[in-house]
Amino acid sequence: MLKIGKFILSACATNCYFVYEEGSKDVIFFDPGDRGDYIYNKLTEAGLKVAAIYLTHGHFDHIGGCNELRRLSGARVYALDVEKEVLENPSYNLSSDFGAPFTVEADGFFRDGDIIHEAGMTFEVIATPGHTRGGCCFYFKEDGILLSGDTLFEESVGRTDFPGGSMSEIVRSVRERLFVLPDDTKVYPGHGGMTTIGYEKENNYCV
Repeated sequence: MLKIGKFILSACATNCYFVYEEGSKDVIFFDPGDRGDYIYNKLTEAGLKVAAIYLTHGHFDHIGGCNELRRLSGARVYALDVEKEVLENPSYNLSSDFGAPFTVEADGFFRDGDIIHEAGMTFEVIATPGHTRGGCCFYFKEDGILLSGDTLFEESVGRTDFPGGSMSEIVRSVRERLFVLPDDTKVYPGHGGMTTIGYEKENNYCV
């Protein structure tokens, strides 16, 4: 059974999730948005170890703690292949607009449709362009859990007025890639509260 914890970090109140199998000490960390040292210390105090870091997209508020958490934990960082340019360009990752510019170089890249086996867990990569070109979601099919990043929120979707954003693309991503999942799928977004696919199909007027 999966366990999900989170820190709410960065000036944008980003949901930074860590996921692990009940009884395991190895966690996958998703979107360390800020304060990598704080994340590392809190998880270490809880007896947990970061096995890997996965990114839903490359905006500063989802990667701000990435370099520090990688340095302290030794975990590798992974992102969708087409998001490389966003991660490595301060103008595209928006860090140049919100404080000190920085970049993140991923240790490896995955592709749409990849099935990831990490730390005893299995999940699928679902590419969902629109918020960024390389935005994606992570789907834990057996547990009915979707980490939706900044693609799908409760009764909303991610902003599309940043470089590489597209309203038509994000609507298509949600309708064609996410709304085909079971209605009872629990959605853990990058900001705000948890929701479900079924609820969003009935109440999300953005799509």
